[in-house]
Amino acid sequence: MDITREHPDYVARKRTWKMYRDLYAGGERMRESAAEYLEQRQREPGAVYRERLNKVFYENYVGSIVDWYAATLFRREPMLSFEGHNDTGKQFFAGFVEDCDRRETALSDFLRSRLVEALIGGASYILVDFPKVDGIVDSRAAEDASGRSRAYLVGYAVEDVINWSHDDQGNLDWVVLRTSNMRKDNVEDVEWKKVVTWSYYDKQNYRVFRQSTGDSGEGRIELVDAGVHGMAKQNRVPLFGLEIQEGMWLLNKAGSLQIEHFSKSNALSWGLTMGLFAMPVVFSEREFTQTMGEAYFLQLGPGDRFGWTEPDGKVYQIAAQNLDRLKDEIYRVCYLTQMGGSLAGAQQQSALSKMRDFAITQEILRAYGDSIKDVLKKVLKAIEVAREDGLTIGVSGLDEFDIGDFGTELADAERLLGLGIESPTLKQQIFKKLALKYLCDVRQEVKDRIAGEIDASF
Repeated sequence: MDITREHPDYVARKRTWKMYRDLYAGGERMRESAAEYLEQRQREPGAVYRERLNKVFYENYVGSIVDWYAATLFRREPMLSFEGHNDTGKQFFAGFVEDCDRRETALSDFLRSRLVEALIGGASYILVDFPKVDGIVDSRAAEDASGRSRAYLVGYAVEDVINWSHDDQGNLDWVVLRTSNMRKDNVEDVEWKKVVTWSYYDKQNYRVFRQSTGDSGEGRIELVDAGVHGMAKQNRVPLFGLEIQEGMWLLNKAGSLQIEHFSKSNALSWGLTMGLFAMPVVFSEREFTQTMGEAYFLQLGPGDRFGWTEPDGKVYQIAAQNLDRLKDEIYRVCYLTQMGGSLAGAQQQSALSKMRDFAITQEILRAYGDSIKDVLKKVLKAIEVAREDGLTIGVSGLDEFDIGDFGTELADAERLLGLGIESPTLKQQIFKKLALKYLCDVRQEVKDRIAGEIDASF
């Protein structure tokens, strides 16, 4: 088994993913990779090209757009409900929402990072794992006490999933994940080691391989762990994908525009910089041999003339206009034309026009929210089945993007209740939805208690 082998699709997209991550990160990472995106002009001297690379800068529009979508979508946390009579299971999920990865990361923060990764690479992945505890347990209580049933999540970027295969139904048959980090065994050690880990999962088993590379060279790839994973009873690979459609993959839509803007903005900046150092011109029929400089003077004959060359600025004006158009186009293809005033600096729009444009953006946000809710339902349901809690799990929310929208929803609920529909179940669900949405930032344990009290009142 060659664990290092990469899927053909992974090989084909590897360079593209690297470019998209550079465009999103910007800053020093983009400066270090500038030579990959800023081409050397035909017959341009190497020294001039290196100087241009040293002065490179990057206006990162697409990174701000991705962060805006992630922040706006999770302005309110997703609403979760766990219904059933298993209080121990509810207690676990209440703690899971507050710390889903054993690193004290809230579930909403974890999902926000997965969305950012998906908008960059087109997809991101969530692995559901359970702690490996030695020994045999003979009861569910002993299993909970040992921590064996404490499910947790691990996030993976699209670049980490290097090989895979699907079955006839389109589900994962097996997958290989690759991660790396720098490690020291002891603080006194001089040598840092690069540790590469390959994790293989199929529908029943897992295997973990590791290789350490240091000053002494590459070590052997060794099998360090193997066994049956927590989703074996469900006969499924414990990896869940958050995949973004091509039309809503923001870096794929705006990446080429951002590269063009990067190239032209740096060309314009270089031209303006060089224009500050005008070249002297001497008009004379005699051979010109005088030394020129700030501390020197020129002696001209009766018919000689002296001047400076500098561009008239027309091409700079055209370039500046083109940069503005590219900037507006980046926001347009990302469905953010209504952000012209606050984000893109475009022409002002009327309130009605902005409202209509923002309706498109809201639909895209809702589509992202639906994708998040879909994968979250699958993850929570898989964990519930693996733990055998017997709970019914509901996921809602991520469909309103202005805190002022609650007033509108409250008014709609009052009108609906005012119709006099004799349905206790309808009233029960309306009260629960309003209460959980208003208290979206409280602990899940408190939310479950409030939902239970509302249910008991009916």
